[in-house]
Amino acid sequence: MHSFNGKEYPCCASLTMGVIGGKWKTVILFHLIDGPLRYNELRKMMPTVTERTLSLQLKTLEEDGIVERKVFTSKPPLKVEYSLSDFGKTLIPLIQSIADWGNAAAQKRI
Repeated sequence: MHSFNGKEYPCCASLTMGVIGGKWKTVILFHLIDGPLRYNELRKMMPTVTERTLSLQLKTLEEDGIVERKVFTSKPPLKVEYSLSDFGKTLIPLIQSIADWGNAAAQKRI
């Protein structure tokens, strides 16, 4: 058994999928590879995700220490940016491999 953030997983693969699995988490991480993005920038890159789902997924990724949320309050309007944490950056090779596989599969056109 493996544990992470108070949750138990039967194997290391299920732990990984528990953290980055689902329809949107990997997509969010893929978009954050190139640097910080504001919430609305992420929404524009992911037009089919609902606002509620995006907010919940970002919150979960933040709670797991994968994404950092930085709030700028120096001048109005309030600005919030999301970026990969140092721990989240360790996922870049994995996310890039998933994206590369998706590109190859799309070109194969089965």
